[in-house]
Amino acid sequence: MEKPIKILIVEDNVIIADDMQSMLEEIGYEIVGNVIVYEQAEEVLRTTEVDLVLIDIILASDKTGIDLGKHIRDNYNIPFIFVTSNSDRATVEKAKIVKPNGYLVKPFEQQDLYTSIEIALSNFNYLDKQGLTEDDVEKPMSNSVLKDSIFVKKQHLYYRINFTDIQFIKADNVYLEVNTVDKKFLVRSPLKDYLEKLPKDKFYRAHKSYIVNVDHIGAVNSKDVMINDKLIPISKEFKEFIISSMNS
Repeated sequence: MEKPIKILIVEDNVIIADDMQSMLEEIGYEIVGNVIVYEQAEEVLRTTEVDLVLIDIILASDKTGIDLGKHIRDNYNIPFIFVTSNSDRATVEKAKIVKPNGYLVKPFEQQDLYTSIEIALSNFNYLDKQGLTEDDVEKPMSNSVLKDSIFVKKQHLYYRINFTDIQFIKADNVYLEVNTVDKKFLVRSPLKDYLEKLPKDKFYRAHKSYIVNVDHIGAVNSKDVMINDKLIPISKEFKEFIISSMNS
């Protein structure tokens, strides 16, 4: 399994910080620091590997979260998200100057935190891989950039996988197991969100925990389909779809 994402929390409200840490660890992230002031955050960044920073804008020090954001932007190639109670125009305008990778307003739920982190990491990793910064992007990237494939991260590499090679995808807690003809990859994503990235004429939600590529189905019975000698459970609706497709 790929190593967990390492997150630094910078939040001066200890109760909120501990709650955030619990939510993040429950999802599967690793918390490398939970600090309350700029100087402590600076020390963690200097001495510890960090993949992403969650920053409260108002900190218990003279320097603010915006100052920390500028420090990160100037010295480290990692994404950061502002997590704050302040959503007024003046605060947002100040925050925009340092170009955060996300802006999450309190109070929030665990799913809000998860979504903000994953989108920030995904966008940041894509730009970094292309040798770009957010300043180089004038509009959202179109899904048509890769019409026949998708990139999947494994360890420190991104593998380009042709859609035709993906046999099925299995949900396993917060991870998805992407099974190809000869390899297996783990990605962190909700199943329904990943389905949106795949060709709709080939990939279907066969079961609450499975997406299948219909081109790889070798056999079917009343409860399962077989792909590469593996039986995959199917819902009643998907069974009816398969039967109607066979008879059409």
